[in-house]
Amino acid sequence: MSTTMTMAAALNAALRDSLEADEDVLLIGEDIGTLGGVFRITDGLKERFGASRVIDSPLAESGIIGTSVGMAYRGMRPVSEIQFDGFVYPGFDQIVAQVARLHYRTSGVVQMPLTIRIPFGGGIGAVEHHSESPEAYFAHTPGLRVVTVADPQDAYSTMRAAIECDDPVMVLEPKRRYWSKGEVDTSVTADLSSARVLREGRDATLVAYGPLVVTALEAAVAAEDDGIDLEVIDLRSLSPLDRDTVAASVRRTGRLVVTHEAPGNVSLSSEVVASAVEDCFAHLEAAPERVTGFDIPYPPGALEDHYLPGIDRILDAVDRTLGRRNSREAA
Repeated sequence: MSTTMTMAAALNAALRDSLEADEDVLLIGEDIGTLGGVFRITDGLKERFGASRVIDSPLAESGIIGTSVGMAYRGMRPVSEIQFDGFVYPGFDQIVAQVARLHYRTSGVVQMPLTIRIPFGGGIGAVEHHSESPEAYFAHTPGLRVVTVADPQDAYSTMRAAIECDDPVMVLEPKRRYWSKGEVDTSVTADLSSARVLREGRDATLVAYGPLVVTALEAAVAAEDDGIDLEVIDLRSLSPLDRDTVAASVRRTGRLVVTHEAPGNVSLSSEVVASAVEDCFAHLEAAPERVTGFDIPYPPGALEDHYLPGIDRILDAVDRTLGRRNSREAA
């Protein structure tokens, strides 16, 4: 049976159900207990499961991750919250030098069933360090799964799967979509390695993830007014990357546009385009296009609408792959 809930409520339900299902699961992070988290994702969980399983940590991201490593080493399944995307950098060394390597370092003897939750991306008018897109740093790291969610159902199922996984998993939650609503069936499971085709089309493949999945679907609807039929893919898994799903789509459509909020330089869009060229070059009818954030620090909230990819920028790129004049830019 499905229930309508926001993405925030779906994540809360996934954490609650995981805590109930396995006594080795515990949560740790800044203000996640008494306050219930800045975005209230953990609201009510401390009252229900106690302070020993929903732990308010000091303001020390390296300490949060380091403590979680020790817990995972001892067989627990910690879920670490990084309060905002821009706060993850003090914990970077622990993630890339310990979390991602311990299984390999010990020849498989030690597992790291650790989940790292990070609200990421812009669109909420926040101050500096609160609207980052750090996914490329971590997708480049061997030994670490990096996944994103785009809607309430995916948020619930992906979080449950991440916590149950014996690999370390970083779950990137698009904070501007926390209040989006959708149907959630708690019996639906998620595959942490697969992309999903959300909309079939014949003219071009539009690839997105996280907060821009909704924007990509809106762009596909708008493109219908010009007689353009877009196929929309949600990558979901950023590492490993589901090359097969993207390649199969590009072979059908012959064109590729990739969009995300992060800067374009050495980015996920770079990898998706490179893999498509390697896997299905002969099927491409035009050079792939990328629509990304600009290669600058994330701007102040008052300017973020100019920075974030929107429908017009995406459809301009689609037009270029189709050999059409960029009427939207001219306007």
